[in-house]
Amino acid sequence: MQTRWQTTLWIMFVAQFLSAIGFSIIFPFLPLYVAYLGVATIGDVALWSGLVFSLQALTMAIAAPIWGSLADRLGYKLMVERAMYGGAIILLLMGFARSAEELTLLRTIQGLITGTISAANALVATITPRERMGFAMGTLQMGLWSGTAAGPLIGGIMAETLGFRATFVTTAALLLIAGILVTVGVRGMRQTASTAKRPSLGMWQSWLTILRTPGIRPAYSMRFLSSLSQTILLPFAPLFIAGLLAPTDPVSAYTGLIVGISSAAGTATAIGLGRLGDRIGHQQVLMVSALVAGLAFLPQGIVTNIWQLLILQALSGAAIGGITPSLSALLGRYTAEGNEGAVYGLDSSIVSAARAVAPLIGAMVVTPFGLGSAFFISGCACLVIAAGAARLPALVVAPRRAGNIAANIGGVGSGEWGACSPSGSWERTPPARITHTSDTA
Repeated sequence: MQTRWQTTLWIMFVAQFLSAIGFSIIFPFLPLYVAYLGVATIGDVALWSGLVFSLQALTMAIAAPIWGSLADRLGYKLMVERAMYGGAIILLLMGFARSAEELTLLRTIQGLITGTISAANALVATITPRERMGFAMGTLQMGLWSGTAAGPLIGGIMAETLGFRATFVTTAALLLIAGILVTVGVRGMRQTASTAKRPSLGMWQSWLTILRTPGIRPAYSMRFLSSLSQTILLPFAPLFIAGLLAPTDPVSAYTGLIVGISSAAGTATAIGLGRLGDRIGHQQVLMVSALVAGLAFLPQGIVTNIWQLLILQALSGAAIGGITPSLSALLGRYTAEGNEGAVYGLDSSIVSAARAVAPLIGAMVVTPFGLGSAFFISGCACLVIAAGAARLPALVVAPRRAGNIAANIGGVGSGEWGACSPSGSWERTPPARITHTSDTA
């Protein structure tokens, strides 16, 4: 029989899957939609196509930590609903944009009010027993990658058959359904008395406290490198793939195949490696996964055959399936209860910052050294993650009280319940202590 946290996890998995499909549906044709709308003021289509992507990432980097801190005060479910319903409204309005400028403005607002991934991560982190954090984060990651893999294919077909505007309406409908699913399905919206009396830190003080926590800053640095290693390839991979094919070969089809295989490999390994991290430690899974990903990325820039690239992309994708949930689980376990929203909000900001700078870094490297050098940067980033994982502090974390989990959905967790006494009752313990490896040697 499933417990409350497991039921909520699978509801969030479906919601994550639907929202990922919705947001990724528009990726294949967004620059084409900019050209379709046309520019009403200054600049050309290329400029506004870049702004459509970069401004959304920039505003999300700014807004995500603020929403995360508000989640710790107002409730995690409310933040998920805000991201889902807000995204549905904004995406619907994009379908009725009249110019590239209006579309860019709406994308900028989208970055300010959405953020479904960090909101879902924070909600799940508050209800999941800490010894099952890897499994929970792997499950969410599987929903995200499954939707991200399916979305572009669906979006490309819909744009060709139904047109651009109908695709935005479909996206809005998917986000609306995901929001309703969370509203109806996620239960347990109550606060305990101890939670209500808990003093709250100011937003800046909360962020400073989090950043001073051992392990948080290295984990954030590795998250930045992980996002950079994946995002830096997006602008250049289709051009690199075209260079491996004959002029008459379908470049788009091969690009979609390779991206799909990589995403599918990550989807397949996310839950398994998350479970493995729960058993042997997420630090070990992160270190090995990053090492494998780095070694798989490095030779991709010098392949001479499309099938060589496909196999190596499948291997690196499978390894990324261990990196992403391991980092999410480590952040959840390093974090004091009641700070999950702020932690994952800052996490989302860092991912968005990597998305914003990755194309610039890629262009600086690719211009003098060629398209294959982007894969070299990805490989080096993953090897740095592997080295950093070996130096992360060890964890000494008390398990959560299962009966108190539901209270954490609607507001902050009490952070007071620790180990079970010999009589079977739960006793209050001090906050979990995080020690450095050198302290336990």
